Amino acid sequence: MSEQRASIGRVTAAIVAVAAMLPYLTLKMLWLTGSSIGTTDPGLLNDSAMVGLNAMTFGMEAVGLMLALAFTTRWGLRLPAWLVLLPLWVGTGLLSVVIVTVPIMLLAGGLSVFETGGPIEPWIYMMVYSGFIVQGAGLMTAFVLYSRDRWPGVFTTRIDHAFAGPTREFQTVVAWGALLVAVPIGVVKLPGGIQECVEGLLAIAGAVALVLMVRRRGRGPFWLALVVAWLGSGSLFSGGLYAVIISSVRAPLGTPGSDLAELFGMLTGLVMGMCGAFLLAERSGSGVRDVQPVEHALEGVERERDRQSADDGHR
Repeated sequence: MSEQRASIGRVTAAIVAVAAMLPYLTLKMLWLTGSSIGTTDPGLLNDSAMVGLNAMTFGMEAVGLMLALAFTTRWGLRLPAWLVLLPLWVGTGLLSVVIVTVPIMLLAGGLSVFETGGPIEPWIYMMVYSGFIVQGAGLMTAFVLYSRDRWPGVFTTRIDHAFAGPTREFQTVVAWGALLVAVPIGVVKLPGGIQECVEGLLAIAGAVALVLMVRRRGRGPFWLALVVAWLGSGSLFSGGLYAVIISSVRAPLGTPGSDLAELFGMLTGLVMGMCGAFLLAERSGSGVRDVQPVEHALEGVERERDRQSADDGHR
């Protein structure tokens, strides 16, 4: 991997993401330091659950900020893969749903969708969610451009690319098992609201894409199936984890839901993510960057063996 200078596109996308994060980080800092700006109930922010959630979301946003900076630097290319992929997987799982659902809700109901009647002023929701959309788009764009420089093989191989996979049988069992759980979870979510419907579609599509990746079915580009599996599994895990945390701490702004369904979704997303991690590690370790199928390598070995046998016969 050559540590080339970040392209102007990668830098621009990261700057846009960082700029969109600053208002949210500022708001969280104000709330954590005693300000009640944007609320009609000052006592709300003194609740221990709200303090903990504000600290947690501030930390999550700070991690996103550091990743955006890493995407613009050469040292960012030297970071361990898991240190980049894990937080991006969780973050994009949350942001992808927001990017899709908020514009649809605005088209359907206008700015009134932010008027919840709760203790949080509508302009806070407007600022936060518009920031999420911009930072999500910027962060994902920067990550894609970063990945093209760091892992070019992902973008140049087909889904049916052959490679040595010691854990392929295990991955197959896990992928099919995840599909059997993800489909019912997705179906249950479909009749819900816009957000639940999007989450359900992502869950089903992600599980199907994971099976195709593991089974190496199809002739399309590998990156396309990877994106679908990435977003589907990330959405299941991060959405489920966030819902479980909100329910566990009994946050004042929490929304009612099925704890069992969210728990199963979180665990299914985690299993899908781990399966995908094994798959990516084996593809990377098999020389996929050179875009040379394993069969071609084996053919070369056979030809060399035949040549040596012929030389021995002549002797």
